Amino acid sequence: MQQLRRSPALMLGLAGLALFVVLGIIAPYIWGDRAETLTDQTHLAASAEHWFGTDALGRDIFARTMVATRLTLLMCLATTAIAAVGGIGFGAAIWVAGPRVRALGQRVIDVLISYPSVIFALVMVAVLGPGVGTSIVAIGLATCPAFARLTTNLAASIAGRDFVSTARLLGVSPARLLRRHILPNIAEPLLVLLSVAFTISLKALSGLSFLGVGVQAPDYDWGSVLNKGLEGIYLNPWPALGPSLVIILAGLAGGLIGDGLAAAVNPAAGRRRGYRAKVEAVTAVPSYDEDALAVADRLSVVLPDGTRLVDEVSFAIKPGEVLGLVGESGSGKSLTAMALAKLLPDDLRAVAGTLKVGDLDLNGKPPASRLATEIGIVYQDPSASFNPTLKLGGQLTEALRTHGRTSKKAAARQAVDQLAAARVTLPEQRLKQYPHELSGGMRQRAMIASALLTSPKLLIADEPTTALDVTVQAEVLGLLREANERDGTAILLISHDVGVISAICDRVVVMYAGRIVETLPIERLRAGDADHPYTQALLAATPTLHSPVDEPLSSIPGRPPHPASRPAGCAFAPRCPLARQQCHDELPLLAVHGTGATACHALTWDKQDEEVVA
Repeated sequence: MQQLRRSPALMLGLAGLALFVVLGIIAPYIWGDRAETLTDQTHLAASAEHWFGTDALGRDIFARTMVATRLTLLMCLATTAIAAVGGIGFGAAIWVAGPRVRALGQRVIDVLISYPSVIFALVMVAVLGPGVGTSIVAIGLATCPAFARLTTNLAASIAGRDFVSTARLLGVSPARLLRRHILPNIAEPLLVLLSVAFTISLKALSGLSFLGVGVQAPDYDWGSVLNKGLEGIYLNPWPALGPSLVIILAGLAGGLIGDGLAAAVNPAAGRRRGYRAKVEAVTAVPSYDEDALAVADRLSVVLPDGTRLVDEVSFAIKPGEVLGLVGESGSGKSLTAMALAKLLPDDLRAVAGTLKVGDLDLNGKPPASRLATEIGIVYQDPSASFNPTLKLGGQLTEALRTHGRTSKKAAARQAVDQLAAARVTLPEQRLKQYPHELSGGMRQRAMIASALLTSPKLLIADEPTTALDVTVQAEVLGLLREANERDGTAILLISHDVGVISAICDRVVVMYAGRIVETLPIERLRAGDADHPYTQALLAATPTLHSPVDEPLSSIPGRPPHPASRPAGCAFAPRCPLARQQCHDELPLLAVHGTGATACHALTWDKQDEEVVA
């Protein structure tokens, strides 16, 4: 209620609608007789006795306008309800049904929405005959596609958010996912559309009655009264202006309510008001220890057309080890991690010889309860890590309550302990707060606490420090290392920042254009002892405390190739200062070299014959 009181638009709109509702209730009792009584005082001008004048039969236009309020509002509310329930239900059903049904449903919606709603309604009225019921159904069904399209589009945008991915990892059913996470987060624009639909329904229903195909005598609504008022508009404009003004005011009240509710429905809105709304080459596969906790063996992430976004990636993570994935944006790091967590988008599929965490086979359909408890995820953007419409307590304890069979009280106690371990201040109070009430650093600490609450075997940290300032970055990395050392949690840390990787990782996997180009222990990375030219270029582009202040950082010319147009040879060859013709023609295989492994032809060349081919 505090939010509602702070919204002048909402209060004004509610006051206006309340006035019309009161009029709709009392008008027939107060003005009913005057509205129906025929007199010889026809076409009178507006006066103190007849505020809007009289019509051709001597009836009081003001009285008829007031009495018509009840039927008009009832018709508008019924029409809006049909449009909202039908449209949102259809759009939600399409989104839940799956990608193929979703694509077909969206095409159907596009076809339906291409026809003007009034034309559609006129056709229905012509077929079914004029009347109150026909008008309501016609306008309601004609407005459904707008709700359906907005619902599917908004659901698709929210479905890619981190908290939805977390819910999928927790094994939340599509229906519950829609009800708990999708619909609350798209309620704001839907409420705005609801108010627009009310106004559109008001105008459309009045328009049908004005044309004579809506409400039929002896019933009448504002459109019918307006139609009669036009008969003598040149002699007396008030019989037409009066009903028109009432229609405008009612539509304005509906718009103000939608705008105010849009601001009040989002707990993070604060002062905001309303809604301003194919290369198939195979690389060598390194062996992995039998005691490895997480294993990805020849993992590829493939588009429906066969394009490989991630191509034959293999790595293993031991219990208690921190493995870093580093590379430029678009190198496939996050897709690799999401394949390991079974959270790839619907249009992508993962193919692997072996893909497992512990004894959990990820190539099949692992139980959602085990996925939710054995794999934890810390996302890049702390502001998108939690559902903004739910308090932290319910989100933090959901996995424990759903899959751990833990009572609500015990789960809350564990959440408080984990928040305290993550150095979140006032942990008991945080459970009762919304995500937006925490700072970015606190949200990221809370996300780490959430990911560790089920004591996962593997923690995937996808760019966990990108959105944070330097001091908070150090604290977050310290928390990850503490969890690793305290609980023995294996961590897969993804970053484009070599400095972040060097801070806490034990081993590093360097990716470029969807493939692994080098693996090496962290000691060699810190010492700048890398074999692959790409890794050397990343190191040269990373500032250090010993770098001269006046010396510009090195940069890598060019950009990575598009996945569909990767060259037959080394993808880095066009940007590599050591490239020869062999690099352009032949794909280098990942081979053991010293204490690491590198995919580079230059390592096999005779040092006396090192002429660079441009």
